[in-house]
Amino acid sequence: MQQILVTELGDPSVLKIQQTPIPSPTPTQVLVKIYAVGVNPVEAYIRNGTLPGKLPWVPGSDGAGVIESVGDEVKDWKKGDRVYIALSLAGGTYSQYLVCDANNVHPLPERVSFDQGAALFVPYATAYQALFQVGEVKPSDTVLIHGASGGVGIACVQFARAFGNTVIGTAGTPEGEAVVKKQGAHFVLNHRKEGYLKEIEKITDGKGVNVVLEMVANVNLQKDAEVLSARGRIVVIGNKGQINFNPSALMMKRSEVRGMALPVSTEEEMKDILAGMNAGLENGTINPVIMKSFALKDAPKAHEEILNPPKGATGKIVLHPW
Repeated sequence: MQQILVTELGDPSVLKIQQTPIPSPTPTQVLVKIYAVGVNPVEAYIRNGTLPGKLPWVPGSDGAGVIESVGDEVKDWKKGDRVYIALSLAGGTYSQYLVCDANNVHPLPERVSFDQGAALFVPYATAYQALFQVGEVKPSDTVLIHGASGGVGIACVQFARAFGNTVIGTAGTPEGEAVVKKQGAHFVLNHRKEGYLKEIEKITDGKGVNVVLEMVANVNLQKDAEVLSARGRIVVIGNKGQINFNPSALMMKRSEVRGMALPVSTEEEMKDILAGMNAGLENGTINPVIMKSFALKDAPKAHEEILNPPKGATGKIVLHPW
């Protein structure tokens, strides 16, 4: 079988195709034939050394496919079952086949394509944790979602709209704005427009937003603090550098900045996340949007675009191993 292997840190060219035997599952494992692989920014950051990781490394936490075989002790799965894969950042899905513990796969409804299944775990688990576990949103809250046209942003919009929130999403291109609007945001702002956050005062009648979901804290954190409501919460999902921050905007409002990182979730938190995701798949709340697909051998191109999409993010990038 073919898979991507990283043996040294560096630019996207270190993502190399290798041939390796198809593995066999242990008694508690399943073998999945992977039809689509999700590409996430975190994999690019591990690949280039921005985030820590162990080498050699087969990237990938997200994927979708069909059960090929199961171990002797596995009772809940059988050959031919459609599944999506939820792995840790230790990776493994940039491959044609994957062996993993039976509890790392979850049912993929017929209405959901393999490409969409590959866009599930990291984006929607991150969105669920940001909104419900860290942001502690209530149905009546107004939520500002920065970068709402990306994979995580779209997941946030879909969850928040289904929960009853008033949703304000930002994007940087007309294409991105259209995607955010289509996914259910009540208001869409262009974050490249000077003074775009001033519109929030009018949208909220001067009260501010209850929760901000922030993808690039080093750029927006100070401005986020200024548009928060009393006792509001900023959830930092992503950050790319340091910031000179004045906390005065938080103090009089008794508002907060809260950080999160999916890899440090507890077992109980992850159970709740997956239960919420699987319910969303069943009831139609979750509908991943695919921006672009590449062949597995073109993983370097996918990594270039995941960090610098030519027309801005408008969904998820996936790889096709076959």
